[in-house]
Amino acid sequence: MSGAIQAPRGTYDVFGDQARARVAVEQQARQLLEAAGYERIETPAFEATDLFARGVGAATDIVQKEMFSFDDGGGRSMTLRPEGTAPVCRSYVEHGMHKRPQPVKHWYFSSFFRHEAPQAGRYRQFWQIGAEAIGSDDPAVDAESILLLAELLESLGVREVRLRIGSLGAPATRAEYRAKLQDYLRAHEGGLSEEVRSRIELNPLRAFDSSHPGTRTVMEKAPRLLDSLAAEDRAHFDEVLGMLQAAGVTYEIDTTLVRGLDYYTRTVFEFSSDALGAQSGVGGGGRYDGLIEQIGGAPTPGMGWAAGVERIMLAAPPMPVAAPALDLYVAYAKPELRGQAFKLTADARKSGHSAQVELAGRSLKGQLKAAGRAGARYVAIFGDEGTALKDMESGEQRLVDPAAVLHHIGHPL
Repeated sequence: MSGAIQAPRGTYDVFGDQARARVAVEQQARQLLEAAGYERIETPAFEATDLFARGVGAATDIVQKEMFSFDDGGGRSMTLRPEGTAPVCRSYVEHGMHKRPQPVKHWYFSSFFRHEAPQAGRYRQFWQIGAEAIGSDDPAVDAESILLLAELLESLGVREVRLRIGSLGAPATRAEYRAKLQDYLRAHEGGLSEEVRSRIELNPLRAFDSSHPGTRTVMEKAPRLLDSLAAEDRAHFDEVLGMLQAAGVTYEIDTTLVRGLDYYTRTVFEFSSDALGAQSGVGGGGRYDGLIEQIGGAPTPGMGWAAGVERIMLAAPPMPVAAPALDLYVAYAKPELRGQAFKLTADARKSGHSAQVELAGRSLKGQLKAAGRAGARYVAIFGDEGTALKDMESGEQRLVDPAAVLHHIGHPL
C-alpha cells in the first residue's frame, strides 16, 4: 500500500494560528486600502493564456518558464494566473469600467501560481496583496500608490524596509535606450553570463538583475535609462519624488531598477526588507500605461503594485493573534439529552453568540476539558437534575431554566 498523499512541492496548508495571522494581514490591508477608495476585486484563478503572453510579455521569465498552462478540453489554452495586474485590466475592459469616474481603484488578496524553485517565502502557489489604479496618468496616482504600500508594510511591522525607485520612461524612450543597451551588451558579450547573452535580443534590461560576477562588472558602466528620459517623463518622475518627500516617505533612486514584467512604463519601485537576506523583495510595482491597449482595450494609463503575503509574514514579527472568543459550550450528561443541547447551541448562534456543542461523544468530564481548551466563557450542562450553567471565569455554577441560558450569558451570574 502506498504512503499518505502529501501536498504538491512548492505549496503549503494554512490553518490554526497561521490562518488567523493571515486574516489579520488581510484585515489590515482592507482597512487601509478601502479607506483610500480602493474596492475589493477577485478575478478567476485561470485566464486565457494569451492575456499573459500579450500583457506580461512573451520574452519574460514568467511566460517562457513559469506559467502553469493547460488545455481546457475545447482546444483553448488556459493559465493559472501568475500575477494580478493583467487580470484586473482585463476586467476593467470587459466590464466597461472606463465609464466610471477615473481612476478606477481596486485591491485584491488572492492566490497566484508560478513554476519556480521553492524557497523561503517563495512558493509555486503563493498569495499577494495588490492594488491597481486605472484611468489616470497623474503623478499623484503614482505617489499615492507607493505611499499606501509603505503604510501597509509599516502598519504590519515589516522590519528593515528600504524603498528603491526609478523610471523607465515612455515606450519610445525605452525603445531607444533598449537599442543603446543592446549595443553595449554586444560590445561586452565576453564578460556576460550565458543566460544574459541569450537575452540580449529579447529582454536586455534584465541584465541589471543578474547575480553573475562578470555580468555585474559589465553592468556597472552600462548606460542608464534614467539619464535618457524625455523632458515630460523626467518632469513626471520629479513630481512623484516631490510628493513622496512631502509625505515623509524615504526612498533611494536606483538607476538599475528593472521590474520583471514588460508592461511597466515610467515609475517603477520596489520595497525590500534587509531582514530577509539575499531574497529581500517584499513588494513593488509601477506604472503600466500601455497594458490595457496591449490586451485589446483603448489606450488607458494605470498604476499598481503587489506584495507577497508570505514575504511580509517572514519580515514582520509574529502577528499577535488570539483564537476567536467562545461565549458558550453546550455539554450533556447522557446521549438522550443531546437533542436539547443541539437546540440550545442553534438558538445561541441565532442570537449572535458564538457557541459549540459536543460532537465527539466524550464523557461529561471530557466535555468540560474540551470547553476549557476552547476558551469557553460559559458552559451549559444538560443533566438529570436540570440544566446547569457554569461561569468558567469565576467557577460559579447553578441550575437555570434552559430557556433562560441565553439571558444569563449576556448578564454575569
